Parts: sequence; C-alpha cells; structure tokens
Amino acid sequence: MPRYAFRIEYHGAPFCGWQRQPGHATVQAALEVALARLDPAQPTVTAAGRTDTGVHATGQVAHTDLSRDWAPGRLIEAINFHLRPAPVAVTACALVADDFHARFSAIERQYLFRLVSRRAPLVLEAGLVWQVRNPLTLEPMQEAARALVGRHDFTTFRASLCQANSPIKTLDELSITQAPLSGGTEFRFTLRARSFLHNQVRSMVGTLERVGAGAWPPERVGQALAARERAACGPVSPPQGLYLTGVRYPEDPFG
Repeated sequence: MPRYAFRIEYHGAPFCGWQRQPGHATVQAALEVALARLDPAQPTVTAAGRTDTGVHATGQVAHTDLSRDWAPGRLIEAINFHLRPAPVAVTACALVADDFHARFSAIERQYLFRLVSRRAPLVLEAGLVWQVRNPLTLEPMQEAARALVGRHDFTTFRASLCQANSPIKTLDELSITQAPLSGGTEFRFTLRARSFLHNQVRSMVGTLERVGAGAWPPERVGQALAARERAACGPVSPPQGLYLTGVRYPEDPFG
C-alpha cells in the first residue's frame, strides 16, 4: 500500500483537538471521513503531534496508507473537496517511503504563540490570538525566556495529566519579537524542540506574560523552573494563540 505524507492547515476553534474522540469534532476525524470517500479501506491518519482543543496549525504533518496510487496534486484536490466546509486544508502531499512516520521520524517541531496587548476588542484577529488588556514590556520577557532554553527538567511547565515518560526536554529556541498592531502590540513567541510536554508551550507563555506585565521579576522564571513543581508555574495561556507551524525531518518529504 503506498504511503502519503500531508502538510495540513486548520483553524482549531471548532475542534476538540487533533485526536479522534467519539461524539466530538476533531481534525483527525475530519480528515479520515474525507479519505474514506476516496478509499474503501477507510484509512487512518497519524499526525506528528496531537494539538489540543482550540489550537491551530499551519504546518501539521500526517501520513496515511492508501489502497491505490494517487498523483499527489490530484489527491490534494480530492481531499480538500471532501473536507469542505470544515476549516481544514491539505497544503502539500508527497508519496513517501514505507518507513516514514509523521510522529516518530520527526526531529523537530516548531510552534508560534501570538499574544496581543490591546484595550480595544479584537475584531479581525478574534479567536486567533490571546488578547490581554494590560501593557507588556518585551525586554524582561526576553531575559526570562533565556533561562528556559536548553536541556532541563520541565516539570513546572508540564500538565498534571501529561503522559510523557520523562519531564526532561531540550528547548532549542524560545525567541520573542514584537510588532505594532492597530491600537496595540503583538508579541510573537517562536519555540523549537524535538518534542514538547503536554501544555509546556502554553505554560511557559502564560508565565512569561506575567513577567512582561511586571507582576513577576525575570529571575523568578528560572527559579520556577528549578523548583520542578507545577505550583511554581504561572497561569496557563489559552489555546487560541497557539499554532503548530512546522515539523522537520531528516529529509523534507515535500521537497
């Protein structure tokens, strides 16, 4: 059976996350329903990462095995036709080797978190960013973020229900930039690692927001990390600002 890899984009708001759940709308289920209309074997789809309820993606990667050969361009068109009107789209497709695995072959995942400081309600960006009304200062957040980069025990920033075998992860990048947004400022957090713990990104961003707001001194983030206690974490940010933007492999399946 030929194996295909997909790059997938979705708006997370109407979904209870990626993973199929009985009685709930999920991204995986939407894709599998679309594929079932093309393949009588009703193929399953495996993703690089299981995004949570409300989390978006511009660069999710998944794979599936089909019972017949498809031209990748034609397969994209067919899947996207059957996905409508769900806010999900396949943006790239490639025939890959049988040992390619969207999750286990990945060597890096990249996330973007968008945080907007503005007093006026958001209209065009509603549901796509986390909005706070208080002003934020970039430099203290950047200073605090440096304590999180590298190999650490991230127990403090790990959800209590996280199923990972170990809380030790290597965070390769946590950079923060800012840009003006009409009536306010947008802060963009870029994070890269081979893998992340459940709620790790949202926990770190929520904690760094407290630093930007002046409620925490920058050094408190490093102290929270060293505590290795969930109680030392700041508030967890909401999901709507989070995007899975890319997954890297030893060889790019999409060329």
